[in-house]
Amino acid sequence: MNTLNARVRSRRTEASLGAEREHFDKQQLSSISKAINSTETPVKEKHARRIILGTHREKGAYTFWSYALGFPLASSSILSWKFCHVLHKVLRDGHRNVLQDCMRHHSSLVEIGKLWSNLHDRYGQLVVLYTKLLCTKMEFHAKHSEIPPSLEVTDEVLERTAGTDINNVFQLTVEVFDYMDAELKLAETVIRQLNTSIAISTLTSGQCRLAPLIQVIQDCSHLYHFTVKLLFKLHACLPADTLQGHRDRFHDQFRSLKTFFNKARDMLYFKRLIQIPKLPDSPPNFLHAASLAKHVKPVVVIPDEDEPEQQDDDDDDPEPLIEVSDMSSSSMQSQPQQLDIFDQTFGPPNGGFDDRDLQIESLKRDLELLRAELERVKAEAQRYITQLKSQINSLEAELEEQRAQKQRALVENEQLRMELEATRRRNAEHESLQSTFIEAEKRAQATEQRYNKLKEKHTELVSSHAELLRKSADTVKMLSATQQTQDEVERTKQQLSFEVDRIKQEADMRMEEQKFEMEKLRRELNEKMAEMTRIKATLQSSEMASVQASSSMTALQAEKERLMRSVSEKEAELSSLRQAAQVQQSSLQQEQERSSKELLELQSKLQEKSSQEEQLKQKLLEEQFALLQGTIAEAENIIQDAVAKLDDPLHVRCTSSPDYLISRAEATLGSIDKVKKGHADYLSNMKDAGGLNRALTQFSHLAADTIVNGSATAHMAPTDHADRLTENCRGCANESLQFFKDLKSKTSLQRADPASIRLVVQKILHLGQELRPKGMDVRQDELGDLVDKEMAATSAAIEEAVRRIDEMMNQARKDTSGVKLEVNERILFSCTDLMKAIRMLIIASTDLQKEIVEGGRGAATIKEFYARNSRWTEGLISAAKAVGWGATEMVESADKVVLHTGKYEELIVCSHEIAASTAQLVAASKVKADRNSRKLPVLQQASRHVNEMAAKVVASTRTGQEHLEEKDTMDFSGMSLIKLRKEEMESQVKVLELESSLENERLRLGELRKKHYELAGVPLDEAPEGNGDASNSATMSPKPSKPALMKKPALAQKPNTLPKTLLK
Repeated sequence: MNTLNARVRSRRTEASLGAEREHFDKQQLSSISKAINSTETPVKEKHARRIILGTHREKGAYTFWSYALGFPLASSSILSWKFCHVLHKVLRDGHRNVLQDCMRHHSSLVEIGKLWSNLHDRYGQLVVLYTKLLCTKMEFHAKHSEIPPSLEVTDEVLERTAGTDINNVFQLTVEVFDYMDAELKLAETVIRQLNTSIAISTLTSGQCRLAPLIQVIQDCSHLYHFTVKLLFKLHACLPADTLQGHRDRFHDQFRSLKTFFNKARDMLYFKRLIQIPKLPDSPPNFLHAASLAKHVKPVVVIPDEDEPEQQDDDDDDPEPLIEVSDMSSSSMQSQPQQLDIFDQTFGPPNGGFDDRDLQIESLKRDLELLRAELERVKAEAQRYITQLKSQINSLEAELEEQRAQKQRALVENEQLRMELEATRRRNAEHESLQSTFIEAEKRAQATEQRYNKLKEKHTELVSSHAELLRKSADTVKMLSATQQTQDEVERTKQQLSFEVDRIKQEADMRMEEQKFEMEKLRRELNEKMAEMTRIKATLQSSEMASVQASSSMTALQAEKERLMRSVSEKEAELSSLRQAAQVQQSSLQQEQERSSKELLELQSKLQEKSSQEEQLKQKLLEEQFALLQGTIAEAENIIQDAVAKLDDPLHVRCTSSPDYLISRAEATLGSIDKVKKGHADYLSNMKDAGGLNRALTQFSHLAADTIVNGSATAHMAPTDHADRLTENCRGCANESLQFFKDLKSKTSLQRADPASIRLVVQKILHLGQELRPKGMDVRQDELGDLVDKEMAATSAAIEEAVRRIDEMMNQARKDTSGVKLEVNERILFSCTDLMKAIRMLIIASTDLQKEIVEGGRGAATIKEFYARNSRWTEGLISAAKAVGWGATEMVESADKVVLHTGKYEELIVCSHEIAASTAQLVAASKVKADRNSRKLPVLQQASRHVNEMAAKVVASTRTGQEHLEEKDTMDFSGMSLIKLRKEEMESQVKVLELESSLENERLRLGELRKKHYELAGVPLDEAPEGNGDASNSATMSPKPSKPALMKKPALAQKPNTLPKTLLK
């Protein structure tokens, strides 16, 4: 029985699984066929989602490829495009085994791309790029299996994939570059096709092209992060020159990606589907490792879609992940058959009714309730999951940002700590150097003192040595004298001994002789006894001589003993002197040796100190040269910034006056002299570069100011002068940079000469002088008389105009009547009122000028006051001429209008012109007036009255023109449709012709005004704006875009009109 139940359950399970598989295949086929079709509409998200869920259910893309390969992709480019889109989504969000299944069909994708590359079709071009992108994507992820096709990996996984071998990192970076190029190429082509076609993001045709860019944006955000990480890792291991190509390629991709993101962010289609991140304004600096901390990973957020998707007509409710209802229905359908077989075999239990049927029914009801509850829970869980995913994405973005901020903070903290340590080390080194320097100074002072002492001692030793040498010489002399004395003593002793011996010999001889004599005497005594007395006397005398000889012998012996004692004393004294001399000589030798040692030590210390001084001098020279290089670099930046402004489109609107350019050029010439002097001083004394640094700083700023103002002056100069001025400004910059380049190198420092810069600046100065406004050829002593003459001539012109208007009035009353007479009278009366108002204005202006002259001239005369304020005086003269000329022209125009030979527009323009001229006269009169002047309000009231009368002239002229001009009635009742169409086209042609002629006339008016300002010597940026009306002219507001008509002089020539800003 149990076996039978098991068999029944297995049969039921197999039937249920077969039905479930059949339903799954049917659902996948339906979703794939609805997602991939030849209709130019975007792929619906629900169909793509079911396909992706199918890959997760069967753990691969076998079913997708089995159905997809059956589509005729070669027959429709839109079908191929949507197939690539679905495949991209499957690769990104499908099961991880999808990549292996797709790699089996890699050749099919390549064939599709080759097929459409040979056909000229807009979608075909996109299919070629998309297939190339998909092939690149599959090859990349098949090679690097650690990185999933969704590219969502952590930095640790990326580091592990790159490895530690720098060659692998280099190769991985190149592959990521190729990956990014394929993504960006597809995005740029899609956006270019949208820009060149009528498809926009709100139409299905445009959305069909734009839909795959969502996956492209998701891929690009991760690839950009990978590229930054890998490039920083490469720069940490390889030199910067080796990676120059990588940096250039990254910069190109960064600009393309930033442009793509900005364009996509502005499209309405993406705003509800995806949140596109913002890239930084500038690419990361890979040469600076600390820039990695500033890098923030771009995070793409897919917002939740609260509104349910619209269902197709043939589509039911969205299918759940597990088809419980189908399984239950299939099981319910198969269950009766199995029960019938069971009943046929064993018969119905309990006579055809069993309690289990009730249980089954109740269980079915409970199952239905549970199924509904499960569906509700699943829907709620799905909603929660979606919300949590969005929250997780936002939290991950915030976490990533916090991590980046933390990393930046750590890097900044580390930098600050390193800077603090470096500062401390520098302070410690500075303190140690300072203490060492102080100790060296102290040692040097002590050494110098010791050296002085040793020098003094050496001098004393030298003197004592000389004294000892002298004493030694004296001793030697004494020794020599003693030796001589001893020699003399020896000689004396020898002489004495020889004398004693001689005396002894003589005595012996005498004794012998005496003996012989005594013997002889004895013999004679014996022989000659007779002669005893004589012999006795002779004997006595001999005895007396003998006694004398003995006494002399005794004295000689005493003298000998005394001499011997003196010799012994001298010998003892000589030996003591010799010992003292030897002791003194030994001490002197020891002192000499010690002095020589100390002298050698002092010489070594002196040499060390001199070497230190040489090192300090060399360091000082290097520091001064480094300081000079820094100044030169900053000066080059200033000059280059000034040169860059020459080509800056925003600088075209900037203008300057020739006077200011001349002042800048003169200041620059003065600074060149200072630079030349500073250069000469630095060459003579390279220990001090302060003068040259100050001169270079001043020169760079003044030269840059001259270049910028030269370019600004060229904007309002004639073409020839503008070209030459711009060229000289560039030449000044080039010569300055060349001079700075010569100063940078020590080899070319000697031959650096700013003479070429001086020549260029002198050319700029000469051009500025040529562009200066040419003043009136009137001597300053004649200005006062000329003011009075012009004011009188203006008053006379006004009187003449009033008289002629009265004559025209009388003539008009005679010749015309009715409406024409009424119109002419109204126009002439308004002209007369305007002339009277102008006359009152001239009177008020004259009174105010007299008050100004009286209040400001002091002890000077009126002519001297006008000459001292020549610019203001010229303004008054020009304004007075313009008023007189305007009155004359107005009378001529009124005469022509009354005689019906002129145009009403001429009278309107003349009224505007004369109002503007009087406004200029008012501005020129009150520019030097005191604020508390009583006559100033009178002048202002007269000016307002003139404006009112001018407006009255314009109004009366326009009213009369409306009364006198006849307007044709427009009756188109008799025209057919074709005739009306033809008339309409002719009218449009006339409108275009008139608009063209109006535009040409406006351009001609602008050129005339430009030429007028050039002849008048007024810069364009200071010219007054307006169309000739009094209200605009009275404000005197400068605006270079549409300058007003310049004020006309009396009758013949145009004046050199000066605006209010130049009258001061």
